[in-house]
Amino acid sequence: MSSPTGPQHIVVIGAGITGLTAAYRLLKIASATDYSGRPLTVTVIESSPTVGGKIRTSPFGSVAAVDEGPDAYLARVPQAVALARELQLGDDITHPTSGHAAVMHKKLHPIPEGLMLGVPTGVMSLAHSGLMTWRGKIRAGLEPILPSSGDHKDSIGNLIRQRFGKQVQQLLVDPLVGSIYATDTNNFSLEMVPQLAVLATGRSVLLTARKQMKTAPKLTSPIFETPRSGLATLTQTLNDAIVALGGHILTLTSVQNISRAQKGYVVDIAGATSSSLITDSIIVASPARSSATLLKSLSEDAAALMSSAEHSSVVMATIKTVETDLPKLAGLNGYLVPKPDQDRVTAASFGSNKWAHWRPSDGSMILRVSLGRDGAPTHDLIHEWDDERIVRQVIDEVSRHTQTSITPDVFRVTRWPESFPQYRPGHMKYVESVESSLLRNAPGVFVAGASWRGIGIPACVAQAEKTAQSTAEFLSHLQD
Repeated sequence: MSSPTGPQHIVVIGAGITGLTAAYRLLKIASATDYSGRPLTVTVIESSPTVGGKIRTSPFGSVAAVDEGPDAYLARVPQAVALARELQLGDDITHPTSGHAAVMHKKLHPIPEGLMLGVPTGVMSLAHSGLMTWRGKIRAGLEPILPSSGDHKDSIGNLIRQRFGKQVQQLLVDPLVGSIYATDTNNFSLEMVPQLAVLATGRSVLLTARKQMKTAPKLTSPIFETPRSGLATLTQTLNDAIVALGGHILTLTSVQNISRAQKGYVVDIAGATSSSLITDSIIVASPARSSATLLKSLSEDAAALMSSAEHSSVVMATIKTVETDLPKLAGLNGYLVPKPDQDRVTAASFGSNKWAHWRPSDGSMILRVSLGRDGAPTHDLIHEWDDERIVRQVIDEVSRHTQTSITPDVFRVTRWPESFPQYRPGHMKYVESVESSLLRNAPGVFVAGASWRGIGIPACVAQAEKTAQSTAEFLSHLQD
């Protein structure tokens, strides 16, 4: 443990966007704060060979950088945008083209206009769409005159069915929200999707959504942004900044055990060599379930809760196709597949339509296709299939969905087992229970990241920065 005059040490477990941002922000706070002459050291522990977590970029086909996980972040919320600018990435930033998206229900239907995460803000766009039957449209149109709903039990699916009926839930909200979280919205917390949760505060969801859209500032800026050199540029630049600020990042290193010291904690690690790190504070930025055993000796209650966390697995198939009839899909950036129409594919992105810098010089197209979700049949797990079988499945389904013959020229399969935390109804109570248990039993140990308060990059950056501030405040109290 650090002496009253010795350095203060923080260990960060996990080098995804959350762990890297937390480490970077702590070092920046320390460089701008008087710690009574006590230096601050930060060590990031990562079991993988590289940093970035689910953010990964690699060459594909003739394109220098194509993402294997997320390919962008929201540009209309400030956290990730501000971080990218602070890291001097502004000149590398680009935005998607102005294409549209579709829903594959028996055939491709353009997503109706005026939706808020699938929730209608008017009935005319639904009336003009061929996506729903007239019975479904009439049922949705009754929403503004319905009395207040009963208890939706913090379930997105329950709320949308109560207000708009089955078709809006199955064909709009579930595929849109499900594509973000790889989830079944019937078993997903409404509170954890703030854009939808706020709509449940009024008597009518549709009228509340319409009011939200009318009163919100008129934004003309793009919804998403990303570095042209790939999202991994963001995490690699964070890595470099941490090292430049004096931090340490240990890859191919795993945490074996965490125990209490006389003051603070001991983190036993194994990598190129095994050692024990003495630390004043720990930020756990790795997935909840895989981190549970590490905290058992500190807080049995927190560990038990974390071990119950659920995750879904997905597979990303990236395909370069050489067909010449793909121009008929010009302007289509991608489509979603609702559960009634799903086989294995849940969403397809026409990457070369969506991103100008992903257009191969030979005129071919890069597709990115997602498979797997929460609640999918478990009798044959898609991420356990071999690459060739996955690609055959993708080609069969996408060809059928688009009525376009597709033959792969080059393909790549990326498996993300247990990569999407599932926020079950009542998730925030679960989070608060874990946090209060750690505060009570293991002061100075914090959790942050996708398992807790949001999976998107901006949400993870926001959690990391808040946790870094909480850690800095904890350290300052140790000096009192």
